Amino acid sequence: MSEASTPVRRVVGVEEHAWTAELRQALLKWGGDETVNRMSSRGEVNLRLLDVGEERLARMDASGVDMEILSVTTPGTQPLPAEVAVPLAREANDVLADAVRRHPDRFAAFATLPTSDPEAAAAELERAVTAQGHVGAMLFPRTGETFLDHDGFRPLFEAAAHLDVPLYIHPAMPPKKLIDAAYSGFDEMTSMLLSTGGWGWHSEAGLAALRLILAGTFDRHPDLQIILGHWGEMLVPFADRADLLSTAATHLQRRVLDYITGNLSVTAGGLYSHRMLTAAVDVLGPDRVMFGADSPYGAPTATDDADARGLGGVDSRGSFGGPGGARAFVDSAPLDEQGRAKLGHLNAERILNLKTA
Repeated sequence: MSEASTPVRRVVGVEEHAWTAELRQALLKWGGDETVNRMSSRGEVNLRLLDVGEERLARMDASGVDMEILSVTTPGTQPLPAEVAVPLAREANDVLADAVRRHPDRFAAFATLPTSDPEAAAAELERAVTAQGHVGAMLFPRTGETFLDHDGFRPLFEAAAHLDVPLYIHPAMPPKKLIDAAYSGFDEMTSMLLSTGGWGWHSEAGLAALRLILAGTFDRHPDLQIILGHWGEMLVPFADRADLLSTAATHLQRRVLDYITGNLSVTAGGLYSHRMLTAAVDVLGPDRVMFGADSPYGAPTATDDADARGLGGVDSRGSFGGPGGARAFVDSAPLDEQGRAKLGHLNAERILNLKTA
């Protein structure tokens, strides 16, 4: 077998989603946006989010995924009032921890955090990591209209730095005022996709990471690591231009480009694009790219709700959406054998401190 077709030993999916029935109900009542109302809470997608057992494992086997890093789907508990968010985050983290205990060779988990109470979020991150074994946390760009770089959220980043765990910034919908101003004016579905998987939520996630850089987060915590999906959420492909900010941000200890290449890693996030993988490797190098299937959104099937298709970021051609799709994508990646192994599992094992198979 030639080097170009040598299969990787293991595939780890780093962006794989779940939730609980109680969180679903709370989001529908308190903080559900269109991704909740039309994408996650309906039909087969909801059932797959609730499943962290045998059916999920069967879907992983069919796609060639050996391990999933489970995470609560967007928008997590972040839109919820603190008195609701704190217990729901704790419960959801316990559910994911139980799934990991039952299948330690197949699952690990990111914590979800109640950022409406930053001190409680920091405490929950510490509990989830030290008591439950979570490998980091998944955040979303804003709480209300406030980005993560606000001073009020510093305890959360201090906790992550102290615990030496990465934070995954996943897209979420822009605020309604921004949607109305920038993403409306077309038919309903086009406007929704423009504000979510077609553009808006990637811009939100990349901007959130860039703002953390400009706010000095990585000067305070030089070793803190952030993960972005979708090959860098617009920021990594635009890194050379974003470095223009270095001329104004003279308060920073390094150039903006240095933070991007030294404190960020990326995953596929369900976007099965070798072209974008190549671009990410060109900017970050082969040690900062990881696979992610964006389960259960990333590979639409005939049974999926039509409204949910495409929102998770799967290649619109469906090139790798069939059986063995994840492994086929990694095995055929335009990298050398070691690069494919890093993409498939080695980088995830190192960055997330996973037990190796």
